[in-house]
Amino acid sequence: MVLNRPGEPLVATELPDPKPGPGEVRLEVLACAVCRTDLHVIDGELPEPKLPLILGHEIVGRVDAVGQGVDRFRPGARVGVPWLGGTCGRCRYCRRGQENLCDDAVFTGYTRDGGYAERCVADQRFCFPLPDRFDDATAAPLLCAGLIGWRTFTKAGDARRVGIYGFGAAAHIVAQVAVHLGREIYAFTRPGDDTAQAFARELGATWAGGADEDPPVTLDAALIFAPAGELVPRALSHVDKGGTVVCGGIHMSDIPAFPYHRLWEERTVTSVANLTRADGEAFLHAVTDVPLAIAVHRYPLGNASRAIAALRAGRLNGAAVLLTAAGSASSASGSGSAGVLST
Repeated sequence: MVLNRPGEPLVATELPDPKPGPGEVRLEVLACAVCRTDLHVIDGELPEPKLPLILGHEIVGRVDAVGQGVDRFRPGARVGVPWLGGTCGRCRYCRRGQENLCDDAVFTGYTRDGGYAERCVADQRFCFPLPDRFDDATAAPLLCAGLIGWRTFTKAGDARRVGIYGFGAAAHIVAQVAVHLGREIYAFTRPGDDTAQAFARELGATWAGGADEDPPVTLDAALIFAPAGELVPRALSHVDKGGTVVCGGIHMSDIPAFPYHRLWEERTVTSVANLTRADGEAFLHAVTDVPLAIAVHRYPLGNASRAIAALRAGRLNGAAVLLTAAGSASSASGSGSAGVLST
């Protein structure tokens, strides 16, 4: 499914199978989750994408070919491919453990082709082996919604009372992890979205209400996954002294002016940019024993535009996941044992 130009619909296209270069693996794609970042690319809100472009950066696939020098994976291995597709390894950011800020990074489904396809290639160094307990469809959202949610959550430190604004794919995963770790979750949804609020409470939220409502307690931290800049001053007004507001999205509308007293008393506003391989390793280890119920809405690959429209309209509780023919066959076999809420 190819994006030829921002603002245009994706086009089903027959292309030659990609060939893995040195250090690369080729995957038979099984599943690829749809991320809000994909919407930002389609809408032209992220600059200079590779065009034409195959979107998708939450990829689950099986290695079916390897390039020269590949030593991490063999054909048949099931791996996940995230947003961060490669870095230079030499710049000051890479040298100090901040490869997510690398000036020469490449990004899956943005500056290199991604997983809205039957096959893709990826740098072996930036792929992750996946736990067997997650089937293909439920593993896919872990690779961005899960990873970015985790990095966002860790920036809140040891906060006990955590507000989450925008209860979508990332929020519904990280909320369960946080509850498992003994934190209190306060979920903020679109005003009047009773279904999303009930969903949040079902996953362990202490309280759930609209983004226009006040929580019953003062928060230690707030995580913002909705791309709405007006939520930043609102979240600051709910955070206690010394608290943190973390913006977890890659794109957000402008933050409106707000009075200084909302920031005073050593409150912090910070953002999350991409992820590191260490994030992936830490997150996949952290969820080993978490009884996750991952909500997935399955779509055939050819229905990618329908999945994108559902995400854009806010009709999904959880994640939309595209399945190839190979992925549908794998899903039908019933592999994986993680909890799943699916349609």
